[in-house]
Amino acid sequence: MPYALREAFSAIRRTPLLTLLSVFAIAFALFVIGLFGLTAFNIRRAIEQVEEKVEVIAYLSDATTDAQLKQAQRELAAIPEVQTVQYVTKTEALATAMAEMEEFRDVYNDLEQNPLPASLDVRMKPGNRGPAQVERVAKRVQAYPFIEDVRFGRDWLAAIFTIRRIAAGVAMVIGGAFAIVAAIVIATAVRITVFARREEISIMRLVGATDGFVQSPFLLEGIASGLMGGLLAAGLTYGTYRLLSDTTFRVAWIPGEWIVMTILGGTLFGLLSSLFAVRRHLSQV
Repeated sequence: MPYALREAFSAIRRTPLLTLLSVFAIAFALFVIGLFGLTAFNIRRAIEQVEEKVEVIAYLSDATTDAQLKQAQRELAAIPEVQTVQYVTKTEALATAMAEMEEFRDVYNDLEQNPLPASLDVRMKPGNRGPAQVERVAKRVQAYPFIEDVRFGRDWLAAIFTIRRIAAGVAMVIGGAFAIVAAIVIATAVRITVFARREEISIMRLVGATDGFVQSPFLLEGIASGLMGGLLAAGLTYGTYRLLSDTTFRVAWIPGEWIVMTILGGTLFGLLSSLFAVRRHLSQV
């Protein structure tokens, strides 16, 4: 291992430009993924906050009987995706409307009869608030003959989930492109180092050095590049977060394990890129 470490650091000193290119390529690949991860995480938090309010609102006919109401509540509460089923009376609906739209308070007070219908508010369980699941429950609710109308925001719910999928896809495409660039740069650095040390490598093989012994300096060099790239990416991501937090945006920091995964991912990427490159080029020496 001391030999491998010594040779790895010597290679880094011999090709500092390629090493820096490797580090920056890995860093930017992971930074792009981290940046989109930060964006996706905050989008997900916003979606989850909206999802907490996702509910199917079923407006009841005035002719609905207590027996029908209790049966519907019991059957809907038994649906696996449903968290709660709350009955909202006409009086409660009017009170809520007056509280939310104070500018119409005088209009409501002048009404001789409450025009708002009673309703059943069906709230979905976490993890079961996707468009398809909500629509499936809405259809179950709509099947009751005493339900006059059902609302659950189909269009905006579908739009929110589409945004989530697009953000994840863009992160993978751009991050993957930078990852390919990083792999090419690392492979180039390995090829140059192997070429520069081809006579030394040939002598080591003649005296019985194993492939693992010959490969170890290159692998350590890749690990070092990947580790530095991962650390730089984590720093850039955090710097972006601080910059956004100091503005009018309210941004939440990503979980700590994501940062650890970024650093480990960079290290593993550097190792694997070096491993594939060194095996290919050593076979030509």
